[in-house]
Amino acid sequence: MIHQDKEIKTTKNKSKPSCCCSHDEPVHTENDGHDHGHDHEHEVEGSLFKMFLPSIISFILLLIGIGFDNYFPQSWFSGYVRIAWYVIAYLPVGLPVLKEAYESIVKGDVFSEFFLMCIATIGAFAIGEYPEGVAVMLFYTIGETFQGMAVTKAKSNIKSLLDQRPDEVTVLENNTAVKIKAKDAKIGDIIQLKAGEKLGLDGELLSDSASFNTAALTGESKPDTKKKGETVLAGMINGNTIAEVKVTTAYNDSKLSKILELVQNATTKKAPAELFIRKFAKIYTPIVVYLAIAICLLPMLFVDNYVFSDWLYRALVFLVISCPCALVISIPLGYFGGIGAASKNGILFKGSNYLDSISKIQNVVMDKTGTMTEGVFKVQEVIIKPDFDKEEILKLVNVLEGKSTHPVATAIHNYVGVIDSSIELQNVEEISGHGLKAEISGKELHVGNFKLLDKFNISYDIDPSSVVYTTIAIAYDNKFAGYLTIADEIKADAQETVSKLKSLGVKVTMLSGDKTNVVRFVADKLGIKNAFGDLLPEDKVNKVNEIKAKNETVAFVGDGVNDAPVIALSTVGIAMGGLGSDAAIETADVVIQDDKPSKIAMAINIGKQTKKIVWQNITLAFVVKAFVLILGAGGLATMWEAVFADVGVALLAILNAVRIQRMKF
Repeated sequence: MIHQDKEIKTTKNKSKPSCCCSHDEPVHTENDGHDHGHDHEHEVEGSLFKMFLPSIISFILLLIGIGFDNYFPQSWFSGYVRIAWYVIAYLPVGLPVLKEAYESIVKGDVFSEFFLMCIATIGAFAIGEYPEGVAVMLFYTIGETFQGMAVTKAKSNIKSLLDQRPDEVTVLENNTAVKIKAKDAKIGDIIQLKAGEKLGLDGELLSDSASFNTAALTGESKPDTKKKGETVLAGMINGNTIAEVKVTTAYNDSKLSKILELVQNATTKKAPAELFIRKFAKIYTPIVVYLAIAICLLPMLFVDNYVFSDWLYRALVFLVISCPCALVISIPLGYFGGIGAASKNGILFKGSNYLDSISKIQNVVMDKTGTMTEGVFKVQEVIIKPDFDKEEILKLVNVLEGKSTHPVATAIHNYVGVIDSSIELQNVEEISGHGLKAEISGKELHVGNFKLLDKFNISYDIDPSSVVYTTIAIAYDNKFAGYLTIADEIKADAQETVSKLKSLGVKVTMLSGDKTNVVRFVADKLGIKNAFGDLLPEDKVNKVNEIKAKNETVAFVGDGVNDAPVIALSTVGIAMGGLGSDAAIETADVVIQDDKPSKIAMAINIGKQTKKIVWQNITLAFVVKAFVLILGAGGLATMWEAVFADVGVALLAILNAVRIQRMKF
C-alpha cells in the first residue's frame, strides 16, 4: 500500500471579461452593476425588440431615405433636410460607437475597431455617401448585437446545464417540513427530498439508501445508488423514495458552485490562438489605418486624374473591411463552445489554453488505482504467522489504518470491522510511497508494502512478486507478522479507453505504486505495453521526465492529490473523481467528473475539434478579408462588400463556433 505526500495546487482566478477588440477592457466584478458596452460577453438584457430597437429605427429611416432618393423622389428631400435625415438615421446606432471610440482614445487606445467604424462612416458622410455611412454603422451594430447574443447564449447554456440547484429546499424543523430558500439553509439542517426533486446543497444521506440521477454533475443519467452516510451533492435528482439529507456544506461552497465557478472562469486562461489574435489586432489595426491614409493620399503623386473623394472612398472601404471583429470574437467563442461541450459530457476544462494543449497530446500516462480500476478494494486473503495472534494483529492494523483515507485502508476497515478505540497509538508516521508506522506499548507496528519492511531492515520469508494481488505487509516488534492480499476490479470502459487513445495516435503508459506483477497483470488485460509498478512519487516524476526529454507532450491522469507532483510536471493534468474529492477539482487542469476513463479520449477529441473550428474561422476571416481588401484598394469593392467582409464573415464565424456545442463525441 502506498501513501503518498498530498499536495494541492490551487487556482483561483477572478472573472475578467474577455476583450474581443483591439484594446483591453477594465475588470468588473459581479457587483459593479454594469459591464463595458462592447466586450462581446456583456449580458444581453431585456426583450429582443428592446435590444434591436436602435437598429430598427435606423433601418426604417435608412429605407425611407433610400426610397426618397431613388424610387419616390420628393422635392423637399434635398440639401440640409436630406443630410439631417441621414444624420438622424445614423445617431441611434452611431452614438454608442462614437462614445466607445472616445473612451478608448481617452484610455490611450486610439486604434480600436470603434475608431475604425467612426472614421469610415464619418468619412462617408464627408464625401456625400450618406446612405452608405448609415448602412455601415447599422450593419456593424446589428453584427455586434448578434455577437453579444451568441456569447451570452453560450454562457447561459453552460450555466443552465450546470447550475441545476432549486431555489427552495424543504427542511425539517421539529419534525415539521418547512420550505426555505436554498441559500438560507445552514450546515446541520435536515433536508427532506421527495421523489423527483433536485438536491439544493451538498450533504450526507441519512436515509438507509436512495437512488440519484447525477446527470447535472457527470453528464450521465444512469442512477447512482447511495447508502446511509455517503455524500450526496447539489444538483442530484432523487429517485422514487423520500430521502433525508443532512447539509454538510454551505450553499456557495457546494461542489456544483465550484464547478460552475470553474467553467465561468475558464475564459480567463487564454489559448495561444486567442493571445495571438489579441496581440495581432493591436499591431494590425494601426497598420491598416496608415495604409488607408496612404491609399487616400499617395496616388496624388502618381495619378494624373486624381480625385480626392474617389480615393477617400477606397480608403474608407479599406478601413471597414480591416476591422478584426470576426477573428477576435469567433475565436474565444469557439474555445468557450468547446468548454461548454466538454461540460455537457462531464469534463471540466479550467481554461481554453488546456483545450488547446490537450489537442496536441502525444502520450497519456495514467495511474492504475482509481483511474483504470474501480479503486474499491476487497480483502481476499489474510496470512498471519502462527507466532502471532491473528485477531490481535488485525485489530492493531485496523487502528493504524484508521489514520489513512487510502482505499486500501477502507478495505481493511470493511473486513476487520469497528476500530477498537481502547488501543492507543504513539508516534504515528506516514512514510511516502511505503506505508504507515506507529508505536504501541513501546513496540513498533509497520503496515504497508514490502519496501517499507526493506527500509527498516525487517526480513520476510516470502517472494512478494509471486503474489498476483496487491499485498499489504505487516510487521510487529520488528518481526514479519504476515500479509493481506487485496484485489481491485478493472473499470468497464478501461479497455475501450486504451483502444480509443490508440486510434487517436496517443501512446499509453501505466504507472503505479502497486506491485509490478499486479500492474503488469492489469496492463496485459487492457493492451498497454508500457507499464511500471513499485514506483514512488519521485519515480513517477522521473518516468514522465523521460518522456518529456523526447520533446513529446504528456497528459497525466491520476487522483489529483497523491499524484500532484506528476500532474504539475505534465503538459496537461487530468483528475479522475470530481465527485469524490474537492482536492481533485482544485489540483488538475482537467477534471473528469464521473470517473470514467473513456472521457480521457473524449476530452482529447473535443480539444481537437475545437482547434479545428478555431482554425477554420481564422482561415475564413483572413481569406475573405484579404480578397476584399485588395478589391477595395483597387476601387472594385463598395461599402456593401466591406460590410459583408466584416459583419458577414463575423456572423458566419460565430455560427461555425457554436456548432461544436451540438456535436456528438
